[in-house]
Parts: sequence; structure tokens; C-alpha cells
Amino acid sequence: MTNGKLCLTLQFFSPHALVLHTNAAGPWGAAKTAPLRWSGWQHGVNVKQTPLPLHREAAIPPLLPRAFFSFPECEDNHQDHLCLLRTPEAADTSEQGAEMDKILEAVVMSSYPNNVKQGLVRRVLEAAKQPMDSEQCWSMLELSTKLYLTGDTKYKREIGKEVLEVYGHYHPEEFEEFFNVRFLLSLLQEGYGPLGKRSHYVLDYIQLGLQFVLESPSANSIFSLLRIEVLRKVCERPGPKQCAKISKLLMQHPQCIPTGKHQLLFCQQLIRCIGHFQCVSEGEEEIMEFLEQVNKVSALLQRIWRTQTSAILPSLKELFTIISSTEEQEAPSNALASVVQFVPLELMDGVIRNLTNDDSITDVQMMMAIGRMIDWVSWPLGKNIDKWIIALLKGLAAVKKFSILIEVTLSKIEKVFSKLLYPIVREGALSVLQYMLLSFQHSHEAFHLLLPHIPRLVASLKKEDSNSATSSLEQLAELIHCMFFRFSGFPDLYEPVLEAVKALPIPNEDRIKHLLGQNAWTSQKNELACFYPRLASKSETGKIGLINLGNTCYMNSIIQSLFMASDFRHSVLNLTEGNSQPLMTKLQWLFAFLEHSQRPAISPESFLSASWPPWFTPGAQQDCSEYLKYLLDRLHEEEKTGKRIYQKLKESSLMSQAVEHHYLNKTLIEKMFGGKMMTKIRCLKCLNVSSREEAFTDLSLAFPPSDRNVHGSTSIQPVEEIGPQFIEPPENAGQLTGSPWIQRKAPMASDHAAPSVLVETLGFQEPGEAANPIRGNDVGVDAAKDPLSTFREQECASKDSRSVPDLINYFLSPERLTAENKYHCEKCASLQDAEKVAELTEGPHYLILTLLRFSFDPRTMKRKKILDNVSIPVVLKLPVLVAPEETEEVCCCGKDGAVPGRGFMTVVYDLCSVVVHSGISSESGHYYCYSRECTDTLPHGQPQGGVPKQASDKQLDFEIQWYLFNDTRVSFSSFESVSNVTSFFPKDTAYVLFYRQRPARQGCLLHQALAEASRLHGEPSLHKDLMEAISKDNILFLQEQEKEARNRAAYISALPKSPLWWRDLDRDKDDDSSSGGCSPAAGGGGSGSFHGLVF
Repeated sequence: MTNGKLCLTLQFFSPHALVLHTNAAGPWGAAKTAPLRWSGWQHGVNVKQTPLPLHREAAIPPLLPRAFFSFPECEDNHQDHLCLLRTPEAADTSEQGAEMDKILEAVVMSSYPNNVKQGLVRRVLEAAKQPMDSEQCWSMLELSTKLYLTGDTKYKREIGKEVLEVYGHYHPEEFEEFFNVRFLLSLLQEGYGPLGKRSHYVLDYIQLGLQFVLESPSANSIFSLLRIEVLRKVCERPGPKQCAKISKLLMQHPQCIPTGKHQLLFCQQLIRCIGHFQCVSEGEEEIMEFLEQVNKVSALLQRIWRTQTSAILPSLKELFTIISSTEEQEAPSNALASVVQFVPLELMDGVIRNLTNDDSITDVQMMMAIGRMIDWVSWPLGKNIDKWIIALLKGLAAVKKFSILIEVTLSKIEKVFSKLLYPIVREGALSVLQYMLLSFQHSHEAFHLLLPHIPRLVASLKKEDSNSATSSLEQLAELIHCMFFRFSGFPDLYEPVLEAVKALPIPNEDRIKHLLGQNAWTSQKNELACFYPRLASKSETGKIGLINLGNTCYMNSIIQSLFMASDFRHSVLNLTEGNSQPLMTKLQWLFAFLEHSQRPAISPESFLSASWPPWFTPGAQQDCSEYLKYLLDRLHEEEKTGKRIYQKLKESSLMSQAVEHHYLNKTLIEKMFGGKMMTKIRCLKCLNVSSREEAFTDLSLAFPPSDRNVHGSTSIQPVEEIGPQFIEPPENAGQLTGSPWIQRKAPMASDHAAPSVLVETLGFQEPGEAANPIRGNDVGVDAAKDPLSTFREQECASKDSRSVPDLINYFLSPERLTAENKYHCEKCASLQDAEKVAELTEGPHYLILTLLRFSFDPRTMKRKKILDNVSIPVVLKLPVLVAPEETEEVCCCGKDGAVPGRGFMTVVYDLCSVVVHSGISSESGHYYCYSRECTDTLPHGQPQGGVPKQASDKQLDFEIQWYLFNDTRVSFSSFESVSNVTSFFPKDTAYVLFYRQRPARQGCLLHQALAEASRLHGEPSLHKDLMEAISKDNILFLQEQEKEARNRAAYISALPKSPLWWRDLDRDKDDDSSSGGCSPAAGGGGSGSFHGLVF
């Protein structure tokens, strides 16, 4: 030793040994160069003749199994210590074994790189395979246990594991003695390590050691202990990590699974644990680890259920108790979805039947449970979750728990829809969405909640461009068209959605009916009438809807159109009490409730039963035009028998005796809807003309054959259509074919040639402006200066399209009677070719036009629908034939368009209602209507000088508000929507039109009487009984609202909260910063989106 330094010379002897030379005699040997072999040194530094400071001041004992030296002067400046180990040749085995645990601990605790330590440890492990006494084994087992359970690095735990495995293999008796029941009980109950820092690896340690004692006599005692301890552990509600370790232990060693009653309790408590699982991190790796842990726990339940099926139902009962609880401060984890996926599907029917018929389960609990189950669609590992959700929804429908289904659907459907963005859960979410929408057929509310989100989702799926996205798009489009079919009548709302899916396949009607038919909650739609409207307030329009009682939209549309015919409505409401007209009285009550009720919608059940045509099939779709004709005929015949309803007007003495005699001889239906038509038939041989005048309440307008040259008039600009003319004998038979507008002379009335009379549609003119006819391509208004030019251009259609004047002209055009249709001429006393023409002789106050869209197809033997788009003029001018003796009188009164000496005058009509049929056959589809209030004065205007001011065409079209009536829903609309509905929705076509006659400048007698009565009496006053009935019903409705509000508040508060779902749909679609397969485009996952998906 020189100056406290011991000079050593290190010489490599082999890859695993070196020769140590000292510079002085001492404990190492007498000679300075006496070599000693040391093993296990694998340091990469080549050191020769390097002075090394002694690490300790004391002399190195000859048998010390280790020595520390530092290398401050190494070429690579390595500052770590070196541990030199002697080979077995240098020391006997007992000496090495006695100090093996200290050697291993020193190696592990040193700061050398792990690869250096690993080489040294390997030599220790090789030595450990040699025989050694019990005390040596215990020392090493205690050290390895310490390293495994308290090691602060993964490397230390790995060293502890390797040592345990070596001693378990090579020293089984000592290992069994060490790994005893008392030791394991202490580990499980007291833990290992300092207080407050108990080891988290006890279960891993036990699982590691169990493999070496399976055949030992103590094995059964250990298994018994673990069966009790794992049950105690799960009762303490460990987190997902510890539960996963318990599951891993029991999956590898099923002998440790509790048995008997304890097994059932273990399953229930394990489910309770899953209900508390939460992943606190949003990192993708942590979430994937969490999912793996949950999967291990649920796999253990599957294994237990597979071997012990009697545990399944009690486990499911515990699951339902958790998800139906209303007392939990925090919602149960969605990880519970992993439990259901392993329940055999053959048990589903029985489980659902028991749940839905269990009287002990309250509606709030059931709503809570199904709401939380629906949240499970976001669980990425769930299998068959959608099947269980749908089965429970069907089970609730079977027992008519509609209030639960309605609340849950409306509160959860948007969240389910948002999950279609994620491929990993898309299939299950789409299945649940399909059932929720297809079963929710009593109301459009659920579907309409999704309308704002559909275009964005469709765009996202198209952008994704995957097989999953393509398939989902096609199924979604099919679903959307089913909803269009079921809830037609919302063109303004559906237009953006239709635009989004226009490129996707459209299912045929049979497919749509099949889907709607097999998923409806109930075949009797009126069973759901009491559930709608649900806590709704009156429409912002102030109008009231009508509840659909089961395919009664045909009646609802007609009733609303009649109600919006203000003159007719006022007359009905003025009906006196005790009028002996039961059907009219019921209509009066229905109109009164539509006028004064506080309900959002009322039920027309009483009126339906009274006005039901006996040949109609209950619950089936009917023809609204057929119902309208039957209704008007019933009302007319009821009054015609002598029961007058116009006595109030008579008693007011507002009419002269002549007027009273002329009008009070008519029924109300005749006054409002009755017109007259003259049908003339002329024999083409003898030119004899026979005529017959008939009354009508509507004109049925057929469509011309496709090869007929029809002059289209779709522009909103003034256009002319050639109307009915007098008939001129043809020079040859071919002269009567071709165009229906043939110039003819009248041998019937006079020798004069009758000039042309026009059917006109009017545009928008200021008061006093002449309605200049437009012929050909001539335009009468400067488009550049016209503020409505943009709208007019939008309304213009192609020359080949049809218009209402086209159909009227076709209706009034001459018809050739030949071949099988020959006319029997009384003068000729034989069948002769003839020509028939119809002429209007009296225009009704309300003109009803029915477009005959349904025709019989002899090929299919079914009625088919003509889907041609027909432009509808807002103002219509009709030619009405006036007798010669009346012409001068009419002209003196200032009738529009009447000229002395001419046979026709022009009657102007304003459009007030359009009933639209949506569908492709008369036996199916849906009816809704557009309506507006047509009055003789400006809207919100005040009469000037007591004389009503005429509204211009422009004001009639833009200042008078249009409404859309669709059963219970009433909304604001516009004439633009009326005009464009068929362009956007080809199956939605105008079917029945209501026009109101505009009074002439001096006004006709009926108009004068109605206007004067309205001015003097204002709104009709209802009789006492009717007012009391409305008042009582309004009070009842307020009470119902209060009760429903309390009940629904309880329902809503019970529903699981899901406040973050909209972020999926509202996120920036151009943000591609997220990566991984769970992003909407990929199916893996950026951390944020994936966390939102799972939780």
C-alpha cells in the first residue's frame, strides 16, 4: 500500500475472468504478482497497470466475496465502481452461498449499466442452481421477494422474478416452505413494504409463485385461502388494474375461483367493481390499457358463466340494479357493456320478458336503465350490445310502455347518431338508430332532431371513403327515405337533407313499407295519440294542429283547408244553437276549438266518426278528394231538408228581399262552393245542339295525353290560355284533332262569331296596373326594373311543363264523341259522331280544383299516380258564360272582363289552399296542406272611409302569410315553398286546390253581405255551451300540462346525463391533427376523440 493507494494490475485471463496483480505483499498473497482469478467481470474498459484507489480504508480480507475499486484514471473517464466476484475455485460453496444474497443486492443496487449487471446476475443465478442449505435459500427468496414487490424499477422487479423462478424450479422444497399460507395471508391482508407505500404487485407475486406449489401438500390450503381473499378483495372495490390482476390470477388458476354461494357473490361484486371503473387519463396508450383491463375482467365472468350457468341471471339482476339506480351520485361506467356481451343470446327473450313484466321496477328505474344501456353503444369492445338494447326497446313496446320509449328516444337519439362518425362502433350504433327511428312512427319529433346533423355526417362519411362508410351511407339513406315517406309534408326542413343524400340509392316503396311495418311499436296508431303532443306549447303561428288518428291525414288536410276558408269558417261559427244539423254542429265545434283552444293540437275523433264514409276501411289511407266530396254532399243534404243555417244574416236585415230570395234558397255549401256548368253536345250530322246545366262543388281536372300539344303556362308573369269557344262545323273529320283550342262559330245562340275568351294566370301588379297578356316570348314587365324579377325567374319553368290553366283549358276544350262513344242524337234518332263542350255559367265563391293524378293502369290492374309537376298560379282568371240578357246588367255593375254584346266575363280567383299528396299511390302516402287567409282587404289594414281596400296581387302573394299544416305540426311557410315542393320532392304533388273568388269593383251581393256582416259583428260569437266547453278544456289542458311537467321532470332528471355528445358532430371537419385508427376517418384514435368515444 503506497500513500493509501493499492496498485493493481488487471490482466484479462478469459472473457469471464481476469488476473489481479498487486504491487505489495499483503492479504492477497506473498508475491507481488501472485495471480487470483475472478469471474463475472465484463466491463468494456481495457485497463493495464492502472493505479486504483482502495474503496475502503480497511484491509481486504482474504475471503471477502466482493471488492470495490474505482477507475478515476480510465481512458474513457468511467466513474462507476467495479465489483469483482471470485470463481468457485477461489472460495468454497458454503462461503459463496452464505453471502449470495448480499452479492446480488450489491450488484442490483450498483449504478452500473443494466447490461453489466445482467451478466453478473446471470452468474449468480447459475450458482443458485447448485445445492444449498435452507438458510441460504430463504435469504435469496427474501431478497427476490423484496426486489419484486418493492423494486422501484422494472429491472429490479425482473431480477426478483428471475430469482424466484430459479429457486422455484431448483429448490422446490425450500420454496414451498417459504411460500406458505401464513405468508400469503400476511401479504394479502397487510401488504408488503413500508406503511403508505404498500406494494401493488402482491397479486402478480402470488400468481408467479403458485405455479411452483400446485403439486405440493399445501396447495389446497393456499387455494382455500385465495378463494376467500379474492372475494374480500373485490368487495373492497379495487380499480380496474387490480381487478385485472385478480382476473388474470383466477383465469390461470381457476382452483382459486370462489365456489357455491361465494361464487355468485363474487360475480355480483365483480360487476359492482366494473360499474366503478373510470379511466382518468386521456392518453391513447392509457385508454388502450384500460380497455385491456376491462376485457380481462369480463373474460373472467364469461369463464365462470360458461361453467356455472346458474350464476348468469343473478349476475344480470345485479347489473340491472346498478344501471337502474336513481341514487348514484355518479353514473355507472360504460365498461358495464363488456359484461353483457358475454351473456348467451338464447337467454335474451327470457331476461327481457322478466324485466318488462316485473311490477317492482318503476318507470323511472326502467328509463334510467335503458338510457344507460343506450350509452353503451360508444363502448368499443362491446359485442351484441345493440341486440340487447333493441330487445329491451321491443320488450317495452310489447307491454306498451310508450312514455318510457318516447322520453328515452328523444333524449338519446342524437347521441346515438353522433357515434356513426366512429368506425369502431358504427355498426352497433347504426342498428340502434335504425330501430329507434323506424319504431318512433307516431311523431316526426325524433327524426327532426337529427335533421341539422345529417348533412354534416353524410359529408364526413363520404370523405372517409371506406367500405364501412359506404355501407353506412347506403343504410342511412334508406332510413332517411323511410322517414321522408312516413313524415312527409316538411319540404322546407327536408330540402338540405335531400340535397345531401341525392346521389345515394333510393329504396322502392315496397321496401319502405316493409321496414316501417316490421318495426312499428304498435299496429294501432291511435294507441299513441295520448302521447303526442308531449308537453308542447301552441305553435308560434297561433294555429292549432289536428292529431292523426291512424292514417287520417286525408281528413286533417281537408278540415284545415276548410277552416282557412275564412268566409266558410265564419258562417259555420255563426251557426245558431239547435239547428238540427248534427254534422254541421260537429264541424262548428271542431272549428271553434281550432280557433280558441290552447292546445297545440286537438283530436278530431268525434267529427271523424260522424263524417266517416261507410265504404272507407278503418285505419287505411283514403282519397282526400273523395272524402271532401262526401263531406260537402252530406252537409248540403242535411241543410237541404229544411234546416237553414243562414238565419242570423236574414235577421240582421242586411239583405233586400230580392237578395234574400235569391241566396237563402241556397244551402251554405251551395253559397260557398257551388257553381254551375253548361254541358253542350252537338250532332256533327244535323248540327242539333242539346244542353244541360249541372251544379258542381269541384272541378276534376284530368291530365292531357302525353302526345297532346298543351300550351304550358308556368310563368308567374301574365299569360293567356285559350278558353272554350263556340263550335264551328269542321270541313273534315281531321279538323277536330290536334290542338284543343279550335276557333269555332256559334250556330246555337246567334249568327255572330264568338271571339276568343282567355283563361289567365296573373302575376303581381300594382293597383290600377293593367294585366297585359304575354304571348309567345314577349314579356310585359322590364325584368331589370322589376324588384320581383329574381323570384319570377325562379318560378319560370320549361315550355313543356303543365300548369293549372292547361288542365282547365283541357277540361273546357271540346271532346269528340266517335266510335264506341257515339252520341245518340234525338233528331237523327241514331248514333252519330258528336262534339261535347263544357262551359262555366256560374263561378263558385270557393273554387275547388282536383287534379286527377290517379289513373287505372290496365297492365298492372292498379291505380297509378301521375307525378307530373303542375305549376300553380296564385291568381287565376276564369271565363264564365253570361246569358245575353245579363250582359248589359253585368257591365253596368262593373264586372271585370265583361264587354257588352259578348258572352263571357272574367272572374278572378286567389289561391288560398293547396292539399299535397306525398306518395306514389292513392292507397298509401301522406297528405298535408298549405293555406293562407284570403280576405277582401289588406292584411292588418284598416278600411278607409268604411270601404274595404282591395289588395293587389303582389300584396296577396307576399304580405299574406302562408302556413303549412301537417297533422299536429303547424309552421310558417311561403308561396315559394308551395311552388317548389314537387321540384325537390317528386312524390309530393299538388292534388286539391282551393281558390277564393275576388269580389268585383262594386262587389257581388254575397260578397257585400259577408263583408257587411263581418264589419258589423267582427269575429263570430259562439253560443254559451260551446264557449263553456272550450273554457273547461283549456283549464283541463293547463292542469294536464302541470302534471305532465312534473312527471317529465322526474323522467328527465332520471335520465343519464350525456353533455358532450354534440362535440362529435360540431368539431371542425378540416381538423386533421388527430391521428390513429379511432378517428372518424380511420378507426383507431387520436387521444381526444377516442376518449370522447369511450366515455
